[in-house]
Amino acid sequence: MGSHGEYFTERNSTKNIQYPYNQYSGHFCLGIIYSRNISELYEAKIFSVDDIENIPAVIKDFIFFAAEKWKIASDKSGSGNTANIGSIQFIDDILNSNGVFAKAGEELFDDYWANFGKIKIQNKNGIYKNISSFSEYLRYRGLPEKLNNPRKSKRLK
Repeated sequence: MGSHGEYFTERNSTKNIQYPYNQYSGHFCLGIIYSRNISELYEAKIFSVDDIENIPAVIKDFIFFAAEKWKIASDKSGSGNTANIGSIQFIDDILNSNGVFAKAGEELFDDYWANFGKIKIQNKNGIYKNISSFSEYLRYRGLPEKLNNPRKSKRLK
């Protein structure tokens, strides 16, 4: 879904972006969900240009969507080694903009991700660790757990 590097935390910065983050009226994700259409019959077959009309498509069942970034965001990083904001993993929730922050709103999404990897809490053993979930963030801020939005839909495959 995108990095929350300097352009996300320094809202006036133009580093690696045409305009500063705060000059955009919204931040949207455009996406396509599709099924793979691979058949072993065609996997290693070589087609000629004359057969172009008979070459099977490798993907099918397209679903196009557009959603505000915060509405489909997860509270987890998109990858293990970068500061990418991850997205939710359930098809129905993606299509209905029903992400982790859907009940909490864009302001808490912004605060959570602007502080991702920066806020430390003490665990039950007295060891400090970075907050790693929206639930921990809500407890740290003294906010009600009901602002967290659990999802129960079908996972993307």
